[in-house]
Amino acid sequence: MNTKALIILRDFLDLFLPRTCAACNRALNPWEEEICQLCLMQLPISNYHMDHNNPVAQVFWGRVRLEQASTWFIYMRGSRFQNLLHRLKYEHRPRIGIAMGKNYGYQLKHSGIYEIPHLIIPVPLHPKRQRSRGYNQSEVISRGLSIALEIPVRLDILLRTVHTKTQTAKTRAERYQNVSGKFQVNNHEAIQNKHILLVDDVITTGATIEACAEELLKIEGTRLSVIGVAYASKRS
Repeated sequence: MNTKALIILRDFLDLFLPRTCAACNRALNPWEEEICQLCLMQLPISNYHMDHNNPVAQVFWGRVRLEQASTWFIYMRGSRFQNLLHRLKYEHRPRIGIAMGKNYGYQLKHSGIYEIPHLIIPVPLHPKRQRSRGYNQSEVISRGLSIALEIPVRLDILLRTVHTKTQTAKTRAERYQNVSGKFQVNNHEAIQNKHILLVDDVITTGATIEACAEELLKIEGTRLSVIGVAYASKRS
């Protein structure tokens, strides 16, 4: 089932099942999308997009050339906001990703200092893993960002060519070795001289982003910014 079909199914189920906040499980008001206003107010927002030398940007210093790098909030293990990411990835709730993308996208758009790229490319899953999960969580986050930033999402440019093992419990070097050379860029002309926004869900060591960036930046004139919804430092 594709992402659009899953969202339609979820909309249908919402007619019969009460909608609850993905973070705290409180019943949502009609105007709330996936996350209640109280949780949004208490979310550990990073504001990293306001600082070019933020911790996410520093992850990539000396490794890959980026224009901007930031995340919406800071991941804290064991907090209620861990629920957001777990439900997005493993409980077939793609609308959580769309809501998070929209919220962060509007924050970026109205910041007054964020340079809006030309197009969005989500970090791809291998087709085998995407079939098992039902959708790519980075893609649905990208859909939300696209709505807020009013720029297109392209799924036909960056492909994952090899099914790799999970990155969990690996060191930064092991993560990079696991994904390096596993991505391929198609349709080079579509991104020549373009500023690309590369989107992932959680940024930790940056190994997957780095492997994607190496391929994208081979194309003439490309510039690259990176966004995740959460930053998880090694101490998280």
